[in-house]
Amino acid sequence: MFLENVVFDATSPRDLGRFWEAALGTETLTDEAGGFETRLAVPDGPTLDLCFQPVPEPPTEPQRLHLDLRGGAEQQQVVERLVALGAAPADVGQGQVPWVVLADPQGNVFCVLEDRPAYADPCPLAAVHLQVADPERDRAFWSWLTGWVPVEGSGVPSLQHPSLRGPFLEFCHEAHPKGPAKNRIHLDVRLEADEDSDEVARAIAEHGGREVDFGWGDLPWRHFVDPSGNEFCVLPASH
Repeated sequence: MFLENVVFDATSPRDLGRFWEAALGTETLTDEAGGFETRLAVPDGPTLDLCFQPVPEPPTEPQRLHLDLRGGAEQQQVVERLVALGAAPADVGQGQVPWVVLADPQGNVFCVLEDRPAYADPCPLAAVHLQVADPERDRAFWSWLTGWVPVEGSGVPSLQHPSLRGPFLEFCHEAHPKGPAKNRIHLDVRLEADEDSDEVARAIAEHGGREVDFGWGDLPWRHFVDPSGNEFCVLPASH
């Protein structure tokens, strides 16, 4: 398996997708009624797609996954550019901190980071930040699931693509336990050609996750939750 997508629920997938495409300088993959997709390709590193899928109502559940953008020495200029694209300042109780908290045009909170040695890679996406009940346990689960490797330096348990290029996948302690509502932003992994979905489902359970059924009928992918209850999808192998 490998990590393929960061998926956003959006009432207007095209509008939100184009905001993030402009924010990160990514390349459009899909622009149609069923959703918008844009690709972040890190040279000599991972490829990560941002997918925006339609939902009828704006998400209201607490946000457990957010993106951290690289600001560095140009942090203020990056913030100004994002505000011009449609972002707005956000207060999540952060107080006086060196990073800047913004919300995208559909209310998803994200951060623009100050200069940090850990994020030396020039990738515009510094980190994907996930709230979990047990950061070390969940880092081990996601490392097994994705093949990403443990790295240090960000201040929280983290993973990075084996190339050691591109964004970190970071695990911070949740402010509140996961509720029953599906996360508004989630991750997808994709099977390799030689992997069997039933065998993978059994292995996920052995590593502390479990399969869930949302009652959405027969779909080509399967839904799971990690040990902290965060949803993710396992997509079929590409042909």
